[in-house]
Amino acid sequence: MNVWHFLVDAAARSTQPDALRQGRHRLGYGAAATAAAGVAARLRAHGLRPGDRVACLMDNGIEHWLAYFAAAAAGATFVSLNTRLAVGEQRAILAHSDSRLLLHDAAHRTRAAELAVQTLPVDVDGIAPADFTPSPAAADAPAQLYYTSGTTGTPKGVVLTHRNVCTHALAAVAELALSERDTWAHIAPMFHLADAWATFAITAVAGTHVFLPHFQARAALDLLVAERVTITNLVPTMLNLMVAEADAAGRPYSLRTMLSGGAPIAPEVVRRILATFGGDYVQTYGMTETSPYLTLSLLTEELRQLPPERQLHWKCKTGRPFRGVELRVVDEQGRAVAADGRTVGEIRVRGATVTPGYWLNPEATAAAFDADGFLCTGDLATIDAHGYVDIVDRKKDVIKTGAESVFSIEVEHVLYQHPAVLECAVFGVPDPLWGERVTAAVVLRPGHAATDAELIAFCKDRIAHYKAPKQVRFLAALPRTGSGKITKKALRDAWGHSA
Repeated sequence: MNVWHFLVDAAARSTQPDALRQGRHRLGYGAAATAAAGVAARLRAHGLRPGDRVACLMDNGIEHWLAYFAAAAAGATFVSLNTRLAVGEQRAILAHSDSRLLLHDAAHRTRAAELAVQTLPVDVDGIAPADFTPSPAAADAPAQLYYTSGTTGTPKGVVLTHRNVCTHALAAVAELALSERDTWAHIAPMFHLADAWATFAITAVAGTHVFLPHFQARAALDLLVAERVTITNLVPTMLNLMVAEADAAGRPYSLRTMLSGGAPIAPEVVRRILATFGGDYVQTYGMTETSPYLTLSLLTEELRQLPPERQLHWKCKTGRPFRGVELRVVDEQGRAVAADGRTVGEIRVRGATVTPGYWLNPEATAAAFDADGFLCTGDLATIDAHGYVDIVDRKKDVIKTGAESVFSIEVEHVLYQHPAVLECAVFGVPDPLWGERVTAAVVLRPGHAATDAELIAFCKDRIAHYKAPKQVRFLAALPRTGSGKITKKALRDAWGHSA
C-alpha cells in the first residue's frame, strides 16, 4: 500500500481530460501522474533521498495536490506546513522534522526564502516531463508528518504511514460511496487532514478535484455551484459563515453530501445547512492521529425510517465508528461506560488508521496509548444503544464551577439558537469564588444586536442556571487555528489574565 499507487491506478483507467480543475488549468490523471513524476525527479536532482523529509508551503491548488504525490513517488515523507504560522513556528517544524527541501508555490516565494532551507518552487505551467522511476516506500514507512496546532502546548509531529493513509482512503470510499462521478471541492486547507484525506480517496476512485486557494464564504458558495460539486468536507466555522450569506439559499447546488468535521457543530447550524444545500448532511469526528475519521453520523437503515426531525437528532450526533475503527467509551478506570446515551467517558480507539506515534517523541507516544494499545483521544462523550457516540467536551475544556462540571459544547448549542449569534465559544476563566467562571465569547450576525444580559437570560431559560455564562464578551471575530477551528486556549489565555 502506497499513496503513489492511487495516482498510477487512476492514470491507467481514467480518460477524463480535466480531473483536476483550477481556473484556466486542467489536468487529466495521466498528465497529473507525469507532472508529479517530474516534480519527484527534481526532488531527486536536488539531493533528496528515499526516507528524507520534504516540506510543503502552499495554498490549496493543483501544485499542492501534485506535491503530495511527488513526495510519495520519490519515497520521501511529506511534511505539511500550516501557511498561517509565523516564520519562527515554521522554522521550528522544519528543524524538528529535519526537512531537506521545501516545496512552495508562487504565493509563498517570499516566506520560503526566509526559512533557511533549500527551496524548490512548483508551478503547474513549468513542470517538465522527466525520465524518472518512482521509488515508493514500504507500506509501514512514514508517508506524511502533520504537526498539531499546538493549542494544548508544543506542536507534535504526527506520523502517518502509507498503510494508515491508504486504509483510510479506501474506507472512506466505501463509507461515503465515492465514485468517478463525484467532484470534490478542496476548500478546507489542504495542509490539514480536514481536507487532505480526500486528495487520496477521490483519486482512488478517479473522481474530480476542484480547488479554492483561500476560504471566503461567497467564493466557496460560487465554487460549489460553478463546478457542480457533489461532496466536500468543511469545518463548522466555514459552514456557519457560508449559510449566513444572504443569497446562500436558492442556488442550483449539485451537492449529494455535505460533511462537517474538525469541531462539534450546533444542531441549529445543521438545520441551516440542510435548508441551504439540500442533499444529505454527515457529521464527522476524527483526529490528525487517526488519518482522520473515527466516526460518521451516517444513519443506519433503521434510523432512516424515522421522521425527518428525529433523523436530524441522529445526524447531529458525533456518529458511529468509521469502518475499521475499534472504539470504546471508558471511565477513568478504563471500564466501558453504560450505553445509555447519558454516562460520560473518554473515547479511545484502535485500528489500522491510527498513528504509530509522534516523530522523535517516544515520551509523547507512550503517553498517548493505554495498556491495550488504544489511543486516548482526550474527548469526552456518551454512547447509546445504537453505538452512536456524542462528544460533550474535550477533557481540557470541561469547566469546573463550584461543585459542578459544565460541558462547554452544551452551552454553545444553546447560544447558537439565539437569532443574533453568528459564532460563539464557551470556556472557563479563573474565579476566586467558583474556581472557574463560565464565560462566552460571541460574534453577532451583521445587522443584529444583543446584550450580555439578554444572552445570559436566554441561556438560563433553557439550561440550568449554573451552566449559563456569568459573563459574555463580544468580538468582531474568534481566534482560530490554521485549519479554521476556534481555539479556546487563546481566549482562556487572554481573559484568564485580564479577569
